Amino acid sequence: MPTTARPIDEIASYHAHIYFDPAATRPAAERLRAAIGERFSVRLGRWHEVKVGPHDQAMFQVAFETRVFAQLVPFLMLNHAGLSILVHPNTTNARRDHLNDALWIGAPLKVHGEVLPEVGEADEAGEVNTAPTMGA
Repeated sequence: MPTTARPIDEIASYHAHIYFDPAATRPAAERLRAAIGERFSVRLGRWHEVKVGPHDQAMFQVAFETRVFAQLVPFLMLNHAGLSILVHPNTTNARRDHLNDALWIGAPLKVHGEVLPEVGEADEAGEVNTAPTMGA
């Protein structure tokens, strides 16, 4: 551990990248996406059927505020249906966020960190586009 701990307020928000195989596991990803939208105030991103950014596999992103982490991440742990999920903080170092400070639910996958910046703006969660009607 470094001599000075990094403060957790360095984290502006979180992303969960939910990976799927378009030919085999998209229905499971659709069910999980619907369950997330029914239960959590988050920003559900677009479906990416092909490689995008540092991600080698089809996926969609869930952006969420730090206050949502304690409920959403355990829900994903228990309900990921065998899908791989990368959860990472958003700070000013996207490369470190994805490669060093992330956690995996399910099997870890390759992430191409070399395409991510080491210095930049921390991503905010963005405007919520869900309307939860159920509890976690």
